[in-house]
Amino acid sequence: MLSAKRLFQEIIDNDESFRLFCSIAASGEAQGGWENGRIAALVPESRRALAPKITRHGADEDKHGRIFNALMRRRGLEPVEVPRETDYTMLLEARGIGLAHDKLRRDEPLTEHDIITYLVHSRVTEQRASAQMAMLCRYFGDDPLVGRAVRMISDDEDNHLAYCHEELLRLAAAGHGPTIQRALKECALVEARVHRDVSLAVMAHMGRILGWSRARAALLAAGIHALYLFEWLGGWRRMVTLRMPERRDALGGRATPAPEFA
Repeated sequence: MLSAKRLFQEIIDNDESFRLFCSIAASGEAQGGWENGRIAALVPESRRALAPKITRHGADEDKHGRIFNALMRRRGLEPVEVPRETDYTMLLEARGIGLAHDKLRRDEPLTEHDIITYLVHSRVTEQRASAQMAMLCRYFGDDPLVGRAVRMISDDEDNHLAYCHEELLRLAAAGHGPTIQRALKECALVEARVHRDVSLAVMAHMGRILGWSRARAALLAAGIHALYLFEWLGGWRRMVTLRMPERRDALGGRATPAPEFA
């Protein structure tokens, strides 16, 4: 009744729930693309070597947004307005996580501390994205509708996570270790709360669209709360550890195109 595969299969099979799911995902990816593009343009001179990698990160996020929009077009669907309570990216910003959009809209160079803030935010959120896409690959990697898309996005998310590990370790070796660890813990705890709230909101919308019973909706909500409790009690530690990744220089090249989804 509560298996993740069955839950997502229901969402994918229904046009309205699939449209909402893809609209939320596309909106978040587009915001991430804009943020990375602005950060790349404002990187301080001391970290200019990072600019091409941040640009690549942003290009990947833009590509993901196009992929989700293309998945909707294939079924003759148009995006819907994203409910505010499901906007993960903006809710994180509202709680002080990451770089504020007001700062990114100004043409003032960022500081080295700003770059740490950006990488810490990315480290935590890319961990979440990598895990979620790995789950979707496990269940739907061979699906004729979404399989190729989820495999492509999952590979990109793994690259983004590897990049964050490597760059934060480089900054830690330069003397920023204590600052990075404090910021990672703060970010992870806030992200866990936001992820819980967004998950509850998304499932509430999906439940109304798909006609879930009160009992099923309650069980799903209980599962979301249980995950948050696990993360609050110590699961957050997986979001803050740093280790040298197997994928070195993961964003050192050009973004992989996805012409069939453009």
